[in-house]
Amino acid sequence: MPSRPKKPCSIPGCPNLTQGRYCEQHKHREQQDKAERNRYYDEHIRDQKAREFYHSKEWQRVRQAALMRDNYLCQDCLEEKRITPADVVDHIKPVRWFWHLRLALSNLRSLCHAHHNKKTAEDKKKYGEGRVKNF
Repeated sequence: MPSRPKKPCSIPGCPNLTQGRYCEQHKHREQQDKAERNRYYDEHIRDQKAREFYHSKEWQRVRQAALMRDNYLCQDCLEEKRITPADVVDHIKPVRWFWHLRLALSNLRSLCHAHHNKKTAEDKKKYGEGRVKNF
């Protein structure tokens, strides 16, 4: 299969052609753009209380305990008879709606990224996407 045709680099005035957004010379801009988008999202969109919670020592301690309990393996993959490392600790009952269960080990489940995305989509259907203003 032929590769995609090259297009001009996204930096104005750059004569280089690339298959991505930026040429090799300006590739570092991609990480800078992503960091800036994340910073904007954190400051203006993300829920401040939830952000503080996920950076707290209490959460880090309970998260580590959940991973250790689950042997650092995705629990949904295990049910499907597959072994996949867990990279996310998910709240079974979402923190937005069940703030009081945020540190309950019984409300935590270690998941791989794919299963976490699937679970989050199911939660959005079940609970809605809106924010809860007061926890």
